[in-house]
Amino acid sequence: MSYLDNILFAIVLIIGFGYFISNIKKIYRNINLGIDVNRKDNPKERWKNMAMIALGQSKMVKRPIAGILHIIVYVGFIIINIELLEIIIDGLFGTHRIFASLGAVYNFLIASFEILALLVIVSVTVFWIRRNIIRLKRFANPDLKGFPKNDANYILYFETILMFLFLFMNASDLHLQNIPGGYSHFIKAGSFPVSQFLAPLFDGVNSNAVAMLYDIFWWLHIVGILLFMNYLYFSKHLHILLAFPNTYFANLNPLGEFDNLEAVTKEVKLMMDPNADPFAAPAAAEGEAPAKFGSSDIQDLNWVQLLNAYTCTECGRCTSVCPANITGKKLSPRKIMMDTRDRMEEVGRNIDANKGVFVPDNKSLLNDYISPEELWACTSCNACVEECPVNISPLSIIMDMRRYLVMEQSAAPAALNSMMTNVENNGAPWPYNQQDRLNWKNEI
Repeated sequence: MSYLDNILFAIVLIIGFGYFISNIKKIYRNINLGIDVNRKDNPKERWKNMAMIALGQSKMVKRPIAGILHIIVYVGFIIINIELLEIIIDGLFGTHRIFASLGAVYNFLIASFEILALLVIVSVTVFWIRRNIIRLKRFANPDLKGFPKNDANYILYFETILMFLFLFMNASDLHLQNIPGGYSHFIKAGSFPVSQFLAPLFDGVNSNAVAMLYDIFWWLHIVGILLFMNYLYFSKHLHILLAFPNTYFANLNPLGEFDNLEAVTKEVKLMMDPNADPFAAPAAAEGEAPAKFGSSDIQDLNWVQLLNAYTCTECGRCTSVCPANITGKKLSPRKIMMDTRDRMEEVGRNIDANKGVFVPDNKSLLNDYISPEELWACTSCNACVEECPVNISPLSIIMDMRRYLVMEQSAAPAALNSMMTNVENNGAPWPYNQQDRLNWKNEI
């Protein structure tokens, strides 16, 4: 490589990583639009969750075919990109296979990279068939349309092309290594159990042309990786990065245990304590808006719920086990997470357009994205939470928005209002006076 090539490579690298970092900063800012919540307790259990679920993918393999294939793609793609370190060094300093001095270890690494690349191609092909030919129901659900539907295919194409570029890069390299007397700086290094079968494609081709093809494959591979890295911001595949913090900060309480609103808890304690002074509680600061009961927009959700939205893989496992969705109701837990992320992105663009300040846009997550019909269809069974491979909780968002409907807008369904009236008046959900509860025994 000439110095001009090195400089060009450095510029491409700076642009690629610079854009990636700027997008990561936006994600961090958007997540912090949520209410603060303490998730620093029990670090031992949290590290264990992250190791088992995000790294070990223990929940993925509950569906063995998809789970095993996903592990192959995940491990293969991550390990193969270890070579990215060598590519960066070679690109910046004009060297070639800088780690070749590792000898047998280097040969083993390159060989394992190639085998994994082939397995990734096979796994991605199976994923494409499941999604586009077999058309599994959870991939054909009406809530997955437009870009979210195509996004998965874009990623599959991306991964396939990157793996082929890697193999053809090695194949052209191998061809140049085997030229009698050697060719330029292409030293004999590496073991190529897969690309050795592609190398014969270059037989009879001028050596300079093969070297040019190698450079093309090399540049396309590294630029492709940078493009893929920056595409993650716009894609559901952001979970590649966020699955780790998401599983670490996930709720450790038993499923079905909900948090109490602090304001309501204080009111109940005052009611239960005959000696309490109702005026002892500190008043809200002047000009400060009173706390909202429940959530109507993303600023009312906590930051872990917003992290959940960005981490959602859109795999549809949650929706596929949702009893409301299965019986034809409008609710889809996957859509809840996708809508939350879309609204978060909309608010983020608003902030960017107004120099760091959110200007009210007369829109909200409730009604504009998620309808009350969807919220009230939920049975709160926690099936979606149990099924999610990265510990996302659509139910927590649903329950917070229900709280808003009931406590801020008194907009509960008529049947629920009737039940709550009965509880208030009769101490039970049924419309019978307490004295009449045992009348049924007289009918026996």
